[in-house]
Amino acid sequence: MTYKVKLEVFEGPLDLLLYLIKKEEVDIYDIPIAKITDQYLEYMELMQLLDLTIAGEFLVMAATLMHIKSKLLLPPDETEVESEEELDPRVELVKRLLEYKKFKEAAAELAQKESHQKHFYARVGSGINMDELPAAKDEFFEASLFDLITAFTKVLRDIPKEMFHEIIKDEFTVSEKIHDVLHMLVDNRKVMFTDLFKAAKNKAEIITTFLAILELIKIREISIIQHAHFGEIEIVKSMDNIKPSGGGNG
Repeated sequence: MTYKVKLEVFEGPLDLLLYLIKKEEVDIYDIPIAKITDQYLEYMELMQLLDLTIAGEFLVMAATLMHIKSKLLLPPDETEVESEEELDPRVELVKRLLEYKKFKEAAAELAQKESHQKHFYARVGSGINMDELPAAKDEFFEASLFDLITAFTKVLRDIPKEMFHEIIKDEFTVSEKIHDVLHMLVDNRKVMFTDLFKAAKNKAEIITTFLAILELIKIREISIIQHAHFGEIEIVKSMDNIKPSGGGNG
């Protein structure tokens, strides 16, 4: 693939770990390292498949997880008195996650207060079509990059096997798919994420469409929302000017 998306605004490796811990409903103090490591590496592979620019810290965390996993597989040395970290190599990682989670929640609360304050100074006639936005009574959450990747994984899983081996006769560009997505949002207030892939002819078109969605998020033309954590994702026009009910799935 020749198109590379660099997403500075998206989350880092600690966000991915917190997402996986919450998604799997496991205790942060007792992380099943083998399971979480395998899932973390799966997300890394998919990001590489999409040719996303992966920051070095993702690779460092992958190495850290594999190191912890290997240490947990080794039998304890009963001849030495070991510290808490040596007894359980997950301790340091848990400390980092808890500290990061605390600061992330504080930042989300401050951002929510700032967003709320902006509503007191909203200008009438700002050009925003309020009919295109979710109703105020509807509770929604801004989905994360990892929610998108999870949803995209399901799309790939449902692809008929023949589409993987199909000879590609048509070429699809990210620019064309960006136009297609925006055109759909002209006639619809929202579009379900999975609906964007139903007419795809092959795997290449599916991947190109997903890259177009990422690019539209990056340039803040669209927003991705959920009405429940890990729920179905909706694509709507940019929602920079409205306040979600809470943070993402971190």
